[in-house]
Amino acid sequence: MSDKEQKNTCCNGDNCKESQKPKFNTELNLIQINSATASKASCQDDCCSAETKLQSDESNLSEVTGHKSEFRVHGMDCPACALTIEKRIRQLENIKNVSVNYSTGKMQVEAENSSVLEKLPAEIKKLGYTLEPIEQKGNVRIYTIEGMDCSSCALTLENHLKQHPSVKSVSVNFSTGKMQIEHDNSVEEIIKEVEKAGYKASLVSNRRAKTDMPTTQSSNNLLLLSGFFLLFGFLGSLTDMSPFVVNVLYALSILIGGYKPAKSAYYAIKSRSLDMNVLMTAAVIGAAIIGEWLEGATVVWLFALGNALQIKSIEKTRNSIRSLLDLAPPEAWVKQGQDLIKKPVEEVAIGDIIVVKPGDKIPLDGEVVQGESSVNQAPITGESIPVDKQIGDTVYAGTINEHGSLEIKVTKLVEDTTISKIIHLVEEAQEKKAPTQAFVDKFAQIYTPIVFALALAVMIFPPLLDFGTWGDWFYRGLELLVVACPCALVISTPVAIVSAIGNAAKNGVLIKGGAFLETAGSINAIAFDKTGTLTEGKPKVSQVIPINTTETDLLSIARTLEEYSTHPIALAVVNYAKEKEIPSRNGELFKSIVGKGVQTTIEGMEYFAGNLKLFQELNTPIDEYESQIKALQNEGNTLVIVGTKEQILGIIAVADTIRETTVKALQGLKNVGVDQIVMLTGDNKGTAEKVASQTGVNRYFAELLPEDKVKAIKQLQDEGKRVAMVGDGINDAPALATANLGIAMGGAGTDTAMETADIVLMADNLEKLPYTIKLSRKALTIIKQNIWFSLIIKFVALALIFPGWLTLWIAVLSDTGAALLVILNSMRLLRLK
Repeated sequence: MSDKEQKNTCCNGDNCKESQKPKFNTELNLIQINSATASKASCQDDCCSAETKLQSDESNLSEVTGHKSEFRVHGMDCPACALTIEKRIRQLENIKNVSVNYSTGKMQVEAENSSVLEKLPAEIKKLGYTLEPIEQKGNVRIYTIEGMDCSSCALTLENHLKQHPSVKSVSVNFSTGKMQIEHDNSVEEIIKEVEKAGYKASLVSNRRAKTDMPTTQSSNNLLLLSGFFLLFGFLGSLTDMSPFVVNVLYALSILIGGYKPAKSAYYAIKSRSLDMNVLMTAAVIGAAIIGEWLEGATVVWLFALGNALQIKSIEKTRNSIRSLLDLAPPEAWVKQGQDLIKKPVEEVAIGDIIVVKPGDKIPLDGEVVQGESSVNQAPITGESIPVDKQIGDTVYAGTINEHGSLEIKVTKLVEDTTISKIIHLVEEAQEKKAPTQAFVDKFAQIYTPIVFALALAVMIFPPLLDFGTWGDWFYRGLELLVVACPCALVISTPVAIVSAIGNAAKNGVLIKGGAFLETAGSINAIAFDKTGTLTEGKPKVSQVIPINTTETDLLSIARTLEEYSTHPIALAVVNYAKEKEIPSRNGELFKSIVGKGVQTTIEGMEYFAGNLKLFQELNTPIDEYESQIKALQNEGNTLVIVGTKEQILGIIAVADTIRETTVKALQGLKNVGVDQIVMLTGDNKGTAEKVASQTGVNRYFAELLPEDKVKAIKQLQDEGKRVAMVGDGINDAPALATANLGIAMGGAGTDTAMETADIVLMADNLEKLPYTIKLSRKALTIIKQNIWFSLIIKFVALALIFPGWLTLWIAVLSDTGAALLVILNSMRLLRLK
């Protein structure tokens, strides 16, 4: 069950006390709840008070000078766990502040001294969780690991390194191929220790991971050499060659090809792990014992070949993310006086002016202070059309300056740029297990030891009961050992998820984890906030109705009246007049009438622009126009009436405009099978009905307050719908949290959107939404295909063992071949357009 599902089944927001519900300060554009808090707006008094528990008190933090540390918490399986941990840590002496974020699995602690931080792992362990220090200064390093072909390899490597006295903490992630480790000894020693376990490690320098893994030439040479001896042994067996020489050739093949898995098996046993290397090595040794040298050599070679192909295929999926690291250049041209100096991006400070020439990539996020150009933002937002940039516009690291030189004031350090956050979020997303993956992993943990025990039973009991010879049943037991490897099954889900998340990231869509990828595939209703989501959120003139004057004169007077106002409606009128190239007149004695409009004097006569209430108070004859005014308002227009005290000169209707991509996007959603598209708006029913008819929305809720949007989402869920909510990630946070899936738009412009939602559309439009749903459903289909294929292969192999129809090398081929096919099937997600 996903996080969202747990929340919705256990929570009832109505039970929360009003004072305990999350609060949003929209004026400051600050959400005082994060994504974790949103997913907790729960249930029970504990969850209801999540705001006060998870909100960091920045004012307090600025006043104290304590020891701060960040940890990753393992073992939390619902939001209430985070609150339990917080309560316990707060009870400890010398703790100043603690914040546990369930969504990211991280805990931030501030203490008066460092000694209390050292006690935290033991305290957390008492609660049933484990702590892993992250972002520690000095000794924490990240390595890329080569040679892991399933998640059990990561566990084996972790267990091996944990036994080393110089290693304080270690975390190996199979999906990303990375190891984060805190150690006191040298990098070279750690690399040697990794090699002992049968893998290769390379240190990730600075902020950049190497996109190319260490060379595998030596492994390939061993594979070829092992195959050479196997081939010659087999050909020799067909001739008059001595059986002893043939067996020696087979033995050499086994030793050369089996050295690496045997070494890995040794360390796996030391670490109390039962991985595929252990099972395969046991099978090969057993084959040698009973004289099946050809079988043993074939098993070793097929196993090594399968691993080599698997690793090569998996690296392609990992590189789909690693390639993002190379989007931003490592150096920047920094302006110092009249000189340009080339500096590493790590040395560029906020406020520095950098110069980007035509055709170059922008190295850091910033604001254009000089020049104009078109910038290709596809690496960040997925938009195929370059975006025009001028003075005051924001640009992002990793995007490409198409033409025209730009001077950019740096606004973010290299580690805080949008592309850095994307990479961090994507890698973090890969570490989160989807419900299907968690189930498969549990199944494999049960399946492997059961089949291992069954293999031992098959070797011992049938011959004891005179059901056959020891040799026959020992051989069948070895086959069972090979079939006990659940490699294809275990790898069926994570590779598909990594491929899908990587594809999405390249196309401007951030999916925060496998659970959300799975949820997106099951969505059958999508609710949209109207303003700023379906519409531009920027009012524009929709109609100009001159009454007692010409259109040109009406717009000229209106521009004069509104030119000094900063109200969005006034700006819309002024911009429209500018587009029509209608000049303003000479006005004087400008005056703002609060809540009603403006007035000025033009050529000795007073003119007014404002709402209906203003002219009613001026006693201007307006009765004959009231029906027309109401009709325009019912169509969703805001009206600017222009006139004098004596007469109305005309009416200018201003309305929010539909986004160009909205209609196409909503039709695309219908095409991929989303049967209910809902609009949520605070506007009146007339406006809602008009927008619904223009966009293709088949249901709407109008005149909603923010809390009413939450009720609308719950109503849809009560009707049996799995609901996604699409908003801007700020004012819509409560509804985003309540929905089964929260989708934020315009993530490239707002850090809040990237933190709040489950899925983030980096571009400020909806064109990626149908693609996201399609990708999610394709991923679910492929995951199901992989799981069923893996299980069927296993059960067929098991069924063929007992009649004696399965050979040892066919068992290996079924295992490694199935794993390879599963990986290749998953990689199809990388190519989905």
